Amino acid sequence: MKAKIAVIPGDGIGVEVTAEAQKVLEALAEARGHSFTFESGLLGGAAIDAVGVPLPDETLALCRASDAILFGAAGGPKWDDPRAKVRPEQGLLALRKELGLYANLRPVKVNAVLVNASTIKPEVLQGTDLIVVRELTGGLYFGESGRKDDGNTAYDTMIYSVAEIERVVRAAFRLAAGRRKHVTSVDKANVLESSRLWRETAVRVATEFPDIAFENLLVDACAMHLIRRPSTFDVIVTENMFGDILTDEASMLSGSMGMLPSASLAEGRLGLYEPIHGTAPDIAGKDLANPLAAILSAALLLRYSLGLEEEAAIIEAAVDRALAEGYRTPDIAEPGSETMGTRAMGDLITNLVAQV
Repeated sequence: MKAKIAVIPGDGIGVEVTAEAQKVLEALAEARGHSFTFESGLLGGAAIDAVGVPLPDETLALCRASDAILFGAAGGPKWDDPRAKVRPEQGLLALRKELGLYANLRPVKVNAVLVNASTIKPEVLQGTDLIVVRELTGGLYFGESGRKDDGNTAYDTMIYSVAEIERVVRAAFRLAAGRRKHVTSVDKANVLESSRLWRETAVRVATEFPDIAFENLLVDACAMHLIRRPSTFDVIVTENMFGDILTDEASMLSGSMGMLPSASLAEGRLGLYEPIHGTAPDIAGKDLANPLAAILSAALLLRYSLGLEEEAAIIEAAVDRALAEGYRTPDIAEPGSETMGTRAMGDLITNLVAQV
């Protein structure tokens, strides 16, 4: 297969972890007879510094012309003034909107050998394997916002249409059909009108999938149950801000944000793939970042955008093998494990996939 992959490192450790993920993809392509070409673009703080905007036209054009996008992270203290008119995160939000990346998939699977890396009791974590499907182009992050009364009052508007809700809920049901056939829709319908529309629409869409179990759950109850009984969830679907918060909470089930990948999907094959962690400026440039989330995001890229399920499984198996053999980055290090840096872990996974 021939494919063009846009690589958008972004800021902080995004630069380091995307380099390792690209290295793994290059090795896998050579081993399996594929031809992947990679082209880099600027986004976030790096783009602001270079050209004054967080999403340059050239980067957007590159992404539109590519089969998939591998992204790192955006932001950092240098650009952290909340009053600034131009901020790094605006670049990623704009890219999602421009490309129609409406469904964010965040899988959370607790690896048996890392069960002690989490602060949650092992018996509670046992069997946890869930995916959060977060609506990505609507809600508070894209609604009307501003200041009034001479800056003394601020407002943000959560707005959703039936069509926006339908498409992401259907995506969740299609995903559940290939898993354990259970969907949990999360809202705040006891308070918010937008959530009441969300619930009405989700209930109606559920009737299209009679063989899949369905439940509604308030977001505060979901936050509690993710810690209390995470293994009971299969596919969770929710709106933008709730999904943002719940997935960061769920990341702690695995013991580290450095372990969790994500996929942001549009209609068709185009997708953006990124680790859910941020730019981690405190460790940027120190060869300490865990590249496994970025590498696992590359596996999702192969699965969802390129249709290469076997190749995706090869990367995931290589990560499992490395962990089973006791290799760790500092964030998941345990007594007796062999701790290594970002590049060494990337080299290890690269060598494993090259052997297939």
